[in-house]
Amino acid sequence: MRPTTVLALATLWLCSVADAPAAVPVAVHASTDPLDSARWGDMAKTFFAGRTVVFDARVKVVAPAIAEDSLNVPVSVDASGLAGVEEVLVFADFNPILAVLRFRPVKAKPALGFRLKLQQSSPVRAAARTADGVWHVGGTWVTATGGGCTAPSTGSGSPEWQERLNQVSGRIFPRSDGSERLRMRVIHPMDTGLAQGIPVFHIEELTLSDESGAELMRIQTYEPVSENPLFTIDMPAAGTRVRARGRDNNGNRIDAWVTQ
Repeated sequence: MRPTTVLALATLWLCSVADAPAAVPVAVHASTDPLDSARWGDMAKTFFAGRTVVFDARVKVVAPAIAEDSLNVPVSVDASGLAGVEEVLVFADFNPILAVLRFRPVKAKPALGFRLKLQQSSPVRAAARTADGVWHVGGTWVTATGGGCTAPSTGSGSPEWQERLNQVSGRIFPRSDGSERLRMRVIHPMDTGLAQGIPVFHIEELTLSDESGAELMRIQTYEPVSENPLFTIDMPAAGTRVRARGRDNNGNRIDAWVTQ
C-alpha cells in the first residue's frame, strides 16, 4: 500500500472517531467498588469466585437512602438495560445473612420489586448474569437504624398466622405498552432464625406461570426478605390470571391463582 493511501486512511479514521458520539462507560473492573464498601472483597469471593464480574450502571437498584423501618426496606431491581439476563442475585454486604433473593426472569422482565430486612447500614446490590456468563453488578447504599434481621416477626407471635399461612393475594394490572404488572403478597412470617427462641422459617421458592402453564419467573427467597413478602413483577400479557406455586423450608405448599 502506498504511503499516501495509508495517510488517507488514517485521516479518515481520525475524522470518524472525532465525529462519533462519546461512549458512556457502563462497566468498570470489579476490583474498584463504586460504593467503597469494606466488604466488597468478601462478597466477590462468596458469590463470584472464578467468575467474570463488572460493575454496571445498567443494573439499577432503587431503595430509600434512609430506611424508615429496618424490617421493611422497599427495593426495586431492574436489569432490563442488559440483553440476555438469565439470573439476578440480590445481596446486602453487611447483613448477617448476605443473600436476600435470586430470580430467573424466564419470560418476565428482568426486574423485581420487593422488601427486605437490614441489620445495619449496608450496600444493597443486584448482580445480573447474562448469557455469556458475566455478572453485572449494580447497587446503592441504604442507611438503617438496624436490627431488622434479629427482630422477631409480628406473625410469629400471632395465633392467626397458622390459619393464613401461605395465603396469596394480588392483582394483575394492564400496562399501556400491552404488557402486564403483577403485584402479589404471600402471608408468611419469614423468620430469619436469628431472634432468640424462634427457628428459621421462610419461603424458599416461588414459580409464576401463565394460564397455559408457561413459566414467567422463578424466585428463590432467603431469610432477609420481609415478612408477608410483596412482589411486583412486569411480564408479557399472561391472560386473565397467573398461577403462583412454591413452598417454604418446612414443606408447606403455596398454590394459588392471581386474577385481574
